Formats: sequence, structure tokens, C-alpha cells
Amino acid sequence: MSTSRRYPLYRPSGLQWNPEVPNHWQVMPSWAIARQVRRPPAASDGVVTAFRDGQVTLRSNRRTEGFTEAFQEHGYQGVRRGELVIHSMDGFAGAIGVSDSDGKMSPVAHIYSIRGGEPRFFALLLRVMALSGFVESLAKGIRERSTAFDRGAFRALSIPVPPANEQRSILDFLDRETAQIDAFIAKNEELVALLTERRSSQVAEAVSRGLGTAPRLVDAPRLALGAMPAHWSLMPLKRAVSYQEGPGIMAADFRESGVPLLRISSVSTAVATLHGCNYLDPDLVRSRWSHFQVAMGDLLISASASMGTIAEVGTDDVVGAVPYTGIIRISEGKMLRDFAKWFFVSEEFLMQVEALKTGSTIEHFGPSHLGRMWVALPPESEQREIAAHIQHATKRIDESIRIAKRGVELARERRAALISAAVTGKIDVGVTA
Repeated sequence: MSTSRRYPLYRPSGLQWNPEVPNHWQVMPSWAIARQVRRPPAASDGVVTAFRDGQVTLRSNRRTEGFTEAFQEHGYQGVRRGELVIHSMDGFAGAIGVSDSDGKMSPVAHIYSIRGGEPRFFALLLRVMALSGFVESLAKGIRERSTAFDRGAFRALSIPVPPANEQRSILDFLDRETAQIDAFIAKNEELVALLTERRSSQVAEAVSRGLGTAPRLVDAPRLALGAMPAHWSLMPLKRAVSYQEGPGIMAADFRESGVPLLRISSVSTAVATLHGCNYLDPDLVRSRWSHFQVAMGDLLISASASMGTIAEVGTDDVVGAVPYTGIIRISEGKMLRDFAKWFFVSEEFLMQVEALKTGSTIEHFGPSHLGRMWVALPPESEQREIAAHIQHATKRIDESIRIAKRGVELARERRAALISAAVTGKIDVGVTA
């Protein structure tokens, strides 16, 4: 990173969230900097959306799934490239930026033109203020229980303002420095993707073909991969393991303490946790749900249509918990637990999931779907051998993935800290002519 230093002189700013500013910076009310723009949209305008990562762009430039299309666009407004946009409901989470496109936006977006300054500088500054929690606290101070970054919250802001040429220098500095950080992040994310693919390939090969270099295969049309080692047994999955989905429980039965009720967030890691759990009355559990309580060594999978992780009950605090509906408990049978850990994240299993989803809108994957699946099962001794081999082979890959992900996390933290320091005057990046 380029060298940077503090400014030679600072003065009190009067701002709670940023107590001092460089001596030559001004502190101005937001309404003196930004003028709200209201214009009708053009019939040909595409929909522009403000995203939480700070990008404001045509919806067609990003993913489109997950958005609700309005049948009648009441209150839609025109936005032009270069205008500052604040999403009134998501602004506190970072949905603030400069539009890179002409288009139209819903009335939850507030659109501003910047007077005598750089819109992108103020967008970055406002995002720093929002992500620090200051905007949310300000909104709640204006309107009880509100988290909206509405016009009132925006007008209540006072903002540190460097001279226009310094704003441009700060943006140039950040463009250079963040480009390097972004390149590092992209390289490490690519590495994570490659390592994850290699891991999946190793799991798939061992679970579906065994450890021999060239096993004799036979056709198995019921399997997604269509073949299996000749000495393995083809059987319905329901004959290989036992499974049970957690019960549907009303929110009225939730308690502040008691027996943990596991949620999807509890089974998102290799070992089940109590993260995000609710609690149930122990007497109700004994009378109504005791047959759902998990035991040490049980395996838990999310019954959503997007699988790929399996969690093991491996700590005493989770033993006896009740899995909520949407979580399936897998118990050992002909398929040993250690082999099952890998089968339920393997290509064979996930491909069968996708086949069952074809032509449908499955969001919840239940025991009835598992009952239609098949597995090629090795002898028990080979199951143990395969599971031990995969455990050893993936250990180094998992560590490399962990290191790369941590590098990305630290780089993102560094990126955010650098932007914050530059736009709030903590560092002097130098002024270019």
C-alpha cells in the first residue's frame, strides 16, 4: 500500500462519530451539499437497484432471482448516471452509492445531486457512517424503533467536507489501493473455488468408485452417475440409513430456556451447534417430542433444496436437542456413520437431489424424497477405509481453504478500514493538481 500519514493540523468537528477533522475541512449540513431529485421515469427506463455492497446499477446487470417485480410501478422515479442514491430501508446496511446507469427506481430510494463535489466521495463517506451503526442510531433518535435512512435522518446529518480537489485525490488514492486489494481478494476467491472443486472431486471419486485405480464397473441406471463397482450393493437409501425430519412446532411453544430447538443455522458447520436455536419446555418435549431428540453421533442435514453440508452431533450441549422442521436426522444403519458423512455431500447424492427437483419448485426437501433415492454401498470394511481415506485427503485441502478464506476476510477488513480512514480525514493521501 502507498504510504500515508496524518494531516498536520486537526480541529474539533462537533461530530459524535468523528470527533476531529483536518483543520482545513469544513463540517456542513447534508442539505447544503445534496439536493433531492424528483423526476418521472421514462417509459423505456430499466429498473435500477441499490445493493448493500454499495453498487447502484440496473437490475439486469446483477442477478434477477429473489426480486419481486411490481405489477404497477406507483411512485417510481427517474435516476441518472452519477447521482447519489440512498435506499431508505437498506441504507443502514450499506445500500448507498452512485448510480452507474440511467433508469428508474422505486420510491424507497432517495436520489440526490451533489453540489460542487464528488458524488462518489459522499457515497463512500455515508456508507462508512451507515456501517458504523451511526445512521441507525440517529434514525432511532429521530423516530423511535426506526432503522430507516429516510429524508429526515439524512437531513439531520452533518458531514465533514474536504475541498473538491482533495475529494478527487482521495478517490484516486482509493481507486489505486483498493484495486490491489481487490485483485488479491479475487485471486484468493479463485483459489478457494479451485480447492473446493478438487475436494468435491476427491469425495465423489471415492464415494462412487472406491479407492481402486480401475475398479470393474457395472451399469446402475438408478444412480445419477449410472455405474458402480461390481462388488458393491445397490439398494434404496431408506434401507441403508434411518432418517427422520424434525417436527413442526409453533412459535407459541418457544421459551427463553429449556430444551434447545435446533434451527438451520445450527447445522451449517461440520459439528452441530446451538447457534440461532430456540428453546422448548422440557415437560412438553417429554410428552410430545422426545422421539425427535438427537443422540451423540447423529448426522443432521438441512432439508432445503440447497444441500451440501452435513453436521454431526458431537458435543454434550447439543445431545437431547430437538431438530426443527427443515432438519433431517440421519442415523447409522447398513451405511456406517463415517461413510454417510461423505455420501450426503457427494456428487451422487446432490445429483439425485437435482433430478428430483427437475420440473418442480421444491424448496423443502423431505423424507419422502429420500425414500426415492438409491445408493451403491460398499462392504463395511471398505466403507471404513474410504471414509478414513477421504478424511485424510481433504484435511490439507480444508486447511488451505481456511487460510485463503481468512486472507480474503482480512483483506476486506483492510479495504474497509482504508476507505474509512481516507474519507474521514484520518490519513492524508496528498493532493494532486
